[in-house]
Amino acid sequence: MSSIDNSMHAKSLWSEGFSRLKKNKASMVSLSIIIIVCLIALFARQLAPYSFETQNMDHILAPPGGDYLLGTDSLGRDMLSRIIFGSRMSMAVGIITAILSLIFGALYGAISGWVGGTLDAYMMRFIDILYAIPSLVLLIIVKVIFDSLDLFDNPELKALTGILLALSIVGWVTLARMVRGQVLQIREMVYVEAAQAMGARGWWIVAKHIFPNILGPIIVLLTFQIPSNILYESILSFIGLGLQPPFSSWGVLASDGWRSLRTYPHLIISPSIILSVVILSFNLFGDGLRDAFDPKMKK
Repeated sequence: MSSIDNSMHAKSLWSEGFSRLKKNKASMVSLSIIIIVCLIALFARQLAPYSFETQNMDHILAPPGGDYLLGTDSLGRDMLSRIIFGSRMSMAVGIITAILSLIFGALYGAISGWVGGTLDAYMMRFIDILYAIPSLVLLIIVKVIFDSLDLFDNPELKALTGILLALSIVGWVTLARMVRGQVLQIREMVYVEAAQAMGARGWWIVAKHIFPNILGPIIVLLTFQIPSNILYESILSFIGLGLQPPFSSWGVLASDGWRSLRTYPHLIISPSIILSVVILSFNLFGDGLRDAFDPKMKK
C-alpha cells in the first residue's frame, strides 16, 4: 500500500469513527458535560459568587438555600464557590497528568517496540516491576518522598507538583505497554517495510507511519486515564497527601465533609455528586470512543 493510499485510508477510518461517535447519544451528552465542567474550571473566578477562602462567621454550616445555594462549611465558606474553584484543581490534575503520561509512555513504548531485542527486554522488565507495585501504594510512596524534599516555598505549588509527579509516574506504564504492542504490530506492515527499503530513518517512520495509526487507541486510553487521575487526586487529598485547606479540590471537600456526614450531609453530598458525574461522563465518553474507532464494532 502506498503512502497516499495509507493516508486516505486513515482519514476514512477517522471520518467513519467520528460519524459513529456522533450517533452515540450517551457519549455526546457526556462530552457536553465534560466541556461545561472545563469551561467552569477555566472561568472559575468569574463564575464563583465568592472566593474559595472567603469566610462568613455569621453563616457557619448554613444549609443549602438563600445566598448560599449549596450551603456553607464549618468556617462559613460558600460550598458552591469551593466546588467551582475545586474543579480547576481536579480537572487540571486529571488532564495534565494524562498528557504527561502520554508523552513519556508513548516515547518509552515506541523506543522499546521499535528497537526490540535486548533493550526491549530490559525496558519491559522494568515495567513489570512497576506493575507489581499496587498503584495506590506507588502513588503514596512517590508523594511522601517528594514532600520530604524542600523544593518549593509555596505549599499549594508543592502539593500540586507532587500530585502531578506521582500520578504521571503511575500513569505512563499502561500507555507504554499499549504503545509498544501497537508498534510491534504495525512495524511488520508492508508500508513500513517499504519506507525502510527507501532508506527512511527510524524516527521518521515512527512519526509518519506508526503514530498516526495508533492515535485512536491512545486517545481512547487517555479518556479512561483522566477520570482515574481525578479519582486518585481525590483519594490523596482525602487521606491528607493532596491539597490542604484553604485550597480547594473535590477531594479536599470530600475529606472535610465526611466528618460531618450525619449532622451536615450537604458538606459531602455536593462534591461527591459532581465528582461522580464527571468520572461517569469521562467513562461513557471513553466507551463511545472505543466503540466508534474499534473496527470490530463496525456494522
